[in-house]
Amino acid sequence: MAEKRVQFAHAQPLAAIGQGTWYMGENSRQRQNEVAALRAGIDLGLTLIDTAEMYADGGAEKVVGEAIMGKRDEVFLVSKVYPWNAGGQKAIAACDASLRRLGTDYLDLYLLHWRGNYSLAETVEAVETLIHQGKIRRWGVSNLDYSDMQELWQVEGGKACVTNQVLYHLASRGIEHDLLPWCQEHTLPVMAYCPLAQAGRLRDGLLENATVREIAHGHGVSAAQVLLAWVISHQSVMAIPKAASVAHVKENAAALDLNLTGDELHQLDRAFPAPGRKTPLDVV
Repeated sequence: MAEKRVQFAHAQPLAAIGQGTWYMGENSRQRQNEVAALRAGIDLGLTLIDTAEMYADGGAEKVVGEAIMGKRDEVFLVSKVYPWNAGGQKAIAACDASLRRLGTDYLDLYLLHWRGNYSLAETVEAVETLIHQGKIRRWGVSNLDYSDMQELWQVEGGKACVTNQVLYHLASRGIEHDLLPWCQEHTLPVMAYCPLAQAGRLRDGLLENATVREIAHGHGVSAAQVLLAWVISHQSVMAIPKAASVAHVKENAAALDLNLTGDELHQLDRAFPAPGRKTPLDVV
């Protein structure tokens, strides 16, 4: 595959589409399908798996743990800490619990899920301790806007942050005003969650949009694949869609090979223009 790649600090380049796990682990009857989907994704080269202690109260981490059994060395494993656990001994305990559920002794990347009562300095101190203990290899943030990143950059050790994971899809382009250019300027990859707008739930009509469907038809692909290809057409942006079936994973992986033309990107710009001013960061 002549696939697009994204590189986090001190790591091998990864396919620009990873695997999200939000809503996994909530239904025991779906567990086998979810595990099979994640394992198929790893085999297809979607080696970044993103999860969180929040998802299904740790249930998603258990699904991931089962999926990566015997494949840990092939996977770039990401989890996230609740803001109320993101400092002091609470951060150590939360990370230990995530590692137990995942059945591994280290995370490739640990993210602050969103800002809370702990100061950024306290969180940085906690993740530095976790790195020193060998429990995480690197750390990043999620749901932080431009001003938050400026604040983080002023904290001692804050510039060791390797990524920001934010909501980003064709119909939610607010980060393009200041946050995305700043991250690109600082060689800080952006992880785009909900790149399909939660199968269209976040933005009615996105998957049915005439322009999206026309471009998809022209390439012989699905509308979802066009949306993924659009997200990863941006420099240093990785999409992390959830796929709870092997068929969906295969479709996601195939989007790595879909190259949208300049004219097609222009058509999508016209259909879903970026806001011309600063807008609040989209969060779900």
